[in-house]
Formats: sequence, C-alpha cells, structure tokens
Amino acid sequence: MNYRSQNKATLYLIPNLLAEDTIDKSITPQVKEVILKLDIFLAENIKSARRFISALKIGKNIEELTFCEMSKRTSEDDLMEAMEPLFFGTDMGVISEAGCPGVADPGALAVKIAHENNNRIVPLVGPSSFLMALMASGLNGQAFTFHGYLPIDKKQRQHAIRLMEKNARQLQQTQIFMDTPYRNNQLLQDLLKTCSTSTYLCVAVDITSKNEWIKTMPVGMWKKQSHDFHKRPAVFLIGVE
Repeated sequence: MNYRSQNKATLYLIPNLLAEDTIDKSITPQVKEVILKLDIFLAENIKSARRFISALKIGKNIEELTFCEMSKRTSEDDLMEAMEPLFFGTDMGVISEAGCPGVADPGALAVKIAHENNNRIVPLVGPSSFLMALMASGLNGQAFTFHGYLPIDKKQRQHAIRLMEKNARQLQQTQIFMDTPYRNNQLLQDLLKTCSTSTYLCVAVDITSKNEWIKTMPVGMWKKQSHDFHKRPAVFLIGVE
C-alpha cells in the first residue's frame, strides 16, 4: 500500500552506543532532544533500545513507549505495517543495536520505505565504528569501500579477502569490513594467510570504550605478533601505502 498522500511526519535515525557507559562522550544533546519528543521506535533489538533510552535519564517512561522489532528477519510488509503511524502523521525513531542506523544495519529498509512514501528523513550525529576506524587507520580516506560483514563460509571469506586486496592495490581504495565478534580471530587468521606481507592491515577494537585499541601495520608484522580479539567488537581495514 502507498501512503504518499499522508506523508507529514519525520523518521529520525538515532545512533546508539558502541560501548557501555559512553553516553557523555558519544551522544549529542540533539539525540536526547529528539528522543524526548518521540513515543514510537523501530528497534533492531528492543531490549537494548529500551536500556539505551533509560540510560539517557531524560525522564521518558519506558513503559509508555511503543517499540517495534526491525531485525534482519522482519519482512518489508511487516515493517510497513509497523510504520503506519509515520505515514499518518506521527514522527518515529529508528534505533540501531550499536552505532548508526542504516549502515550494516536493517534500518536501511525502514529508510527506503519512508523515502518511497515521501516522509522526511533526519539522520542524527553519533558514533560510527567504521568511520572512526578509518579516521584512525592512517589508510586512504579519500577512496574507500565499506563491505559490512564478510561471508561465513571459509572459502567464500578468503575469496572476498583476495578480491578486496586486489581492489586495494588496483583502485587505491581502503577496504573496510567486519565480522561478528566471536569470529574475529578466525577472520584475522584468514587475513594473515591470504594477504601479501606488504599489505597494510588495521584492526580497530572496542571503539570509544576504555579498552579501545587501534593498530595499523603490514601483514608481515602482524604475523610476528599474537593478538586475541575474541568477542571484542572490531573493524578491519586493508590498504596500501
């Protein structure tokens, strides 16, 4: 169903924390002001969204708010049904589980639907792990590609790594990607086995947290060291000099 004739409201894209206890340094006053005036939220993870709003301490009664799930399992039809208040004039918010909505995140579908129905879209400033990792990597920030999550299958993942390394060299593009935290060590080993020793690898771990750790060096140097990134949120980047 198309609701274009009813398009009066705004969909706010609300960034969430990358690490616990970082509200004061990661969340802007604008985010708090917007959340204060909203009562309906699309959330990748409802439990974490409720916890995030409670932690802001802005006086919202969580029990009076409406949260609709917006995960990778949510169909477009179900999401459109959840977004009906937006189509009929009620502002809504999209909250990612971590970082900015719409980037390696199911929130992109909600934004697509809102555009198709001629609603206003407002992205709010907040922490983005892949952009912060790129900033700190020392690799090319003028030309880069963000791939999101790599394939789970080992052969497919290694093929993707070889292709990214080729593009990094031929196109002079920084390649940015990630995996679920419990597969970080396997991904690191695949990178060290697959990439040339001269290729630069950056690993950015626990961005914004007190345990934040970011390092860039050639693959050959990575092979001489031992690191454990198991279950730690990480962003990986490869590039050339």
